[in-house]
Amino acid sequence: MADKAKKSGTTSPGLAKGSTRAVWKGAITFGLVHIPIALHSATAESDLNFDWLDKRTGDPVGYKRINKRTGKEIESENIVKGLEYQKGEYVTLTGEEIAEAYPRTTQTIDIEAFVDIDEVPFVYLEKPYYTSPIMKGGKVYALLREALVQTGKAGIARVVIHTKQHLAILVPCGPALVLNLMRWGDEVRTWDDLDLPPANAKSAGLRENELKMAKQLIGDMAGHWKADEYRDSFHDAIMKLVDAKARAGDSQEAVRLEDAPQAAGADVIDLTELLKRSLQGGRASGKDEGGPARKAVAKSTGPAKKAATRERAVASAGRKTAARRKPAAKAASKTKRAA
Repeated sequence: MADKAKKSGTTSPGLAKGSTRAVWKGAITFGLVHIPIALHSATAESDLNFDWLDKRTGDPVGYKRINKRTGKEIESENIVKGLEYQKGEYVTLTGEEIAEAYPRTTQTIDIEAFVDIDEVPFVYLEKPYYTSPIMKGGKVYALLREALVQTGKAGIARVVIHTKQHLAILVPCGPALVLNLMRWGDEVRTWDDLDLPPANAKSAGLRENELKMAKQLIGDMAGHWKADEYRDSFHDAIMKLVDAKARAGDSQEAVRLEDAPQAAGADVIDLTELLKRSLQGGRASGKDEGGPARKAVAKSTGPAKKAATRERAVASAGRKTAARRKPAAKAASKTKRAA
């Protein structure tokens, strides 16, 4: 996994266009070191989502909330959330109880350990994000990236995104640090109950000549990974049909959303000093919510938050001023026309 992560930093014409829009902003923390970063989605979903339409009018067809026993429609105020505790037996939870159980949003990627990158099976990987340094954090970012490359390590971390806590692994990939969300240990099924052959050639009953021919065949078919050579043929065929219909005028233009504003900059705490203090004080506990690492993050992001608050206040004042001027402008226009 380590070699593949290092070699996959090159781009290809077949790859989807990148996005500079940040989906999350916070900081990577370990010891007393913090690295202000932004998360960017590393993948572009290509699933085709077909909507239901009324073929007579083209109107969208919606869904109704139906009581599965009576078949009657249920109003939203009469619907509660519940989990099946036993077969056919549910325990209901209120919105307040569910909200109370949500993990506290910290805006930090808390690295709890550094492990050999080859120790983590691919089956645990779920969704990748590119990270990029912000608030003058480029040097600290590069230091962590190069240290991980040279040691063959990856950072195992916890992060809360959209009120959901994730296990994650931070891996160097070309010029970037990739944060790959992971499945929890109890979400990956064991292979113990599967009828698998023994894990070595001798125990599996393989002969040397058989293994030699298999390796020769693999060598004959060996190549290099090129992402643009692998495409979803079904997706391409459907989109070709959609494009033909759109050119015939059967399409609607979607309104493009504005990009989120960039956060204001802030100074980065001296890296060398933090590294020395981290080594002297030992590894900081990821469970200490009031620990030095979190205080360092708060110190760094504080000026940015204040700057953002000032920007919002100025923008709000501008809008209010414009609103007050608008009636006056209308009145002046009417007076001019009357004259």
